[in-house]
Amino acid sequence: MKQYEGKSEQELNTQLIELRKKQFGLRMQQGSGQPVKSSEIRSTRKDIARIKTRLNMLKSEVAN
Repeated sequence: MKQYEGKSEQELNTQLIELRKKQFGLRMQQGSGQPVKSSEIRSTRKDIARIKTRLNMLKSEVAN
């Protein structure tokens, strides 16, 4: 989480879009039978969750 603490909401949203594109590409590779590192899929999914958590934290800070 520390890697996402200093970033703005705009930067986090941009990074989230990039990670979702990467995740989509990895799923397409996996679906077509190409070898894909399962650890890369897992780490991408976890990074997406971390960014979404940080975005929710920022939204709750603004609401208070």
